[in-house]
Amino acid sequence: MILRPSAALAKAVSAGSGVRVLAGSGVVKPFSPTVLARLAKAVHAWGLGPAGGFTMLATRYPDRVGIVDELGEITYGEIHRRTNVLARALAARGVGEGDGVAVMCRNHRGFVEATVAIAKLGADALYLNTAFAGPQLVDVLAREKPRVVIHDEEFTGLLAGAEIEQRVIAWTDSEAPSLQAETLDALATDGDDRDLTSPSRHGRIIILTSGTTGTPKGAPRNEAGIDAAISLLSRMPLKEGWRTHIAAPLFHTWGFAHLMLAMLLGSTMVLRRRFDPAEALEVTQGCDSLVVIPVMLQRMLTVEGSFDLSSLQVVASSGSALPGDLALEWMDRFGENLYNIYGSTEVAYASIATPGDLRSAPTSAGKPPWGTVVRILDPVGREVPPGEPGRIFVGNSLLFEGYTGGGAKEVVDGLMSSGDVGRFDAEGRLYVEGRDDEMIVSGGENVFPKEVEDCLARHPDVVEVACVGVDDPEFGKRLRAFVVVSGEAGEDDLKGWVKDHLARFKVPREIVVLPELPRNATGKVLKRELLDWLDTAGEGTA
Repeated sequence: MILRPSAALAKAVSAGSGVRVLAGSGVVKPFSPTVLARLAKAVHAWGLGPAGGFTMLATRYPDRVGIVDELGEITYGEIHRRTNVLARALAARGVGEGDGVAVMCRNHRGFVEATVAIAKLGADALYLNTAFAGPQLVDVLAREKPRVVIHDEEFTGLLAGAEIEQRVIAWTDSEAPSLQAETLDALATDGDDRDLTSPSRHGRIIILTSGTTGTPKGAPRNEAGIDAAISLLSRMPLKEGWRTHIAAPLFHTWGFAHLMLAMLLGSTMVLRRRFDPAEALEVTQGCDSLVVIPVMLQRMLTVEGSFDLSSLQVVASSGSALPGDLALEWMDRFGENLYNIYGSTEVAYASIATPGDLRSAPTSAGKPPWGTVVRILDPVGREVPPGEPGRIFVGNSLLFEGYTGGGAKEVVDGLMSSGDVGRFDAEGRLYVEGRDDEMIVSGGENVFPKEVEDCLARHPDVVEVACVGVDDPEFGKRLRAFVVVSGEAGEDDLKGWVKDHLARFKVPREIVVLPELPRNATGKVLKRELLDWLDTAGEGTA
């Protein structure tokens, strides 16, 4: 390929910036010639996915603790040897290059070991959401047809209706499991732990969409490469060798991203199978970074007591929007360490809000990181001026390849739709106004539920809120708000609050008080369940 001088210069400048980002994170450092040769050999053989990444970690830091979970500590060298044994055991059960292996595990070493072993065989890893209902799981497994399903014992009942060729139990809850199946620990313990021959293809990672509006879709992508890591590190100052509590589910794009970053940074990953806000604060003491979804921040802020989080330098939040003034509340209590990342399963990441961004604009999604392009387009694909809303389109090195069941997101000039509507402000910060299919037209006026949700979230008595559009014979559509409250605020009080802060046509016609909002495992509100909510006489209303 021949580059024009300007293009060649831009590429060189970009490459130089990327090296500086890696150097600033402590990734670029001297190693002995022997170690460098072994690292180069690992990259050549295994690539930059889980197989290559964890092989390199075992070469660089064989005695460093890689994972701390409820079973204790395990080093990167031990992970490498155990996944060699596990990969051979899976191969003996028919798993080969291009085959699918489903993983339905909570956050523990079994998730990581399954991921690495699958990759070492050149097979594809399909991650199942631990909060999916039985019918959703049956549909996904029937569509994807994995050769083996690796799951925690507790999910046996949910998987009962699915046709499973072979299964492995990753975590047992009792000494005598009810299901007669081999355990991952047994398969990874007894066998040949020598290095394997690398496959001719690199396995894919298949993350499922959240399924908040329908049947979950598989969104596959090949290994991320170094550009994706540089992008995140360019606006989020994670460092090599940190102790990182990954509270976000590993099967979710955001939790999985930090598993991949750990391969580059040599992080010690602290994992817990279930999120409890008090335990999370306790476990995070002594950690350098914390990986969460916004609802986790909300629940941690409700915990009383003193926790020493002085070592915490980065709180990386993603998965859904930060409601109201949550960012300010967190930083006022725990310091200027919050980074909010906007993206989706399909586009991965699009923008990152730093603590400075969030201080100035608490609901901002920040600015695009290194190597990322974000544009706001009108319905015919033209870029709109700053301040005007439109559809968000993203370009980066980690766009997905199209859904496994067919179909893809819209692409314009190489940029992929995130499925959201947003705008840029005069400082270049992105604001996400909601899903492009959630906007309603009420009495001729465009209304985005998120704007009203943010307004209600700022009311001192509102703990959680979600708004949906429902049919209205007079206005076409109207907003119905669902709230969780901690005080005495009633429907009239809350409507008055919205009326004082937003245009009158944005005031919800109904406000329903619920004990809690239905959410999936990644913290997103299941609005389809709210749409099915039946407004019986007085039931559930304020």
